[in-house]
Amino acid sequence: MEGADAAVWDVTRPRRPGRTAGVAMAGFRDRGRAPAGHRAVPHPAVSLALELGAGPLIVDDAAGSGRRGSVAAGLGFGSGGMRVRGEDFEAVQVRLSPLVAHAILGVSPAELDGGVIALDDLWGREASRIAERMAASPSWEERFALMGAFLARRRDTGSPVAPEVAWAWKRIVGGRGLVRVGELAAEVGWSRKRLWSRFHAQIGLPPKRAARLVRFDHAAHRLAAGQDPARVAAETGYADQPHLHREVVAFTGVTPGTVAGEPWLAVDDVAWPGRTARAPAPGT
Repeated sequence: MEGADAAVWDVTRPRRPGRTAGVAMAGFRDRGRAPAGHRAVPHPAVSLALELGAGPLIVDDAAGSGRRGSVAAGLGFGSGGMRVRGEDFEAVQVRLSPLVAHAILGVSPAELDGGVIALDDLWGREASRIAERMAASPSWEERFALMGAFLARRRDTGSPVAPEVAWAWKRIVGGRGLVRVGELAAEVGWSRKRLWSRFHAQIGLPPKRAARLVRFDHAAHRLAAGQDPARVAAETGYADQPHLHREVVAFTGVTPGTVAGEPWLAVDDVAWPGRTARAPAPGT
């Protein structure tokens, strides 16, 4: 994570599990050495980043458009990946399982359309208030607790996904993306059209695209763990290594070798191992 041109961030994760299933968090603090930032590789979750009032947090999408401040990124956040950068900033990253994202966001994840939008556009003043409260807290653990309680309240008052949709998502995840949409529809007793419509509205992607994203995520984890690309392709359902290569480029805009070498999943020990030991107090 430290190179001549690389951004240098301290990363901290909660010591204890959160109160809401399907929610993962990490805290970031930039040490101010370089503004290059880090690539954010698509993941089968809705991602939130809350800027805590220090230096600016900037999220660049695949087209190069930058957005400052606290943001929400849709499931997989579109093709081509994105980059997160800034100088002297502090932020909390949150990942939301699609099964809780609908309730917590207050809108269908499909309205994010795989893109990046300002959290203020979703939550109004609530987004700024929770960020201000976390910024004023003396420790990362207190920040995580505040955010966890806030997300739990939103989940409890929001609309859950339909049981059939939740079941279909769990089947896709459990099958690591190697599930046929027709089989899912038959298993829940719906038509393919109904499953497509309800799943897309409540999860944020059509079932086939969601399965591709889950399969890619599984392969990307294995690449990040140092496994041979040919073996990864063979064991994760790709026709061959060129097929894996094409999918990785489609999702991230870079090659499998680049994905394997970048510290891109801060809340994930597999892809960012040993990067959570430092936990400096906020503002120190």
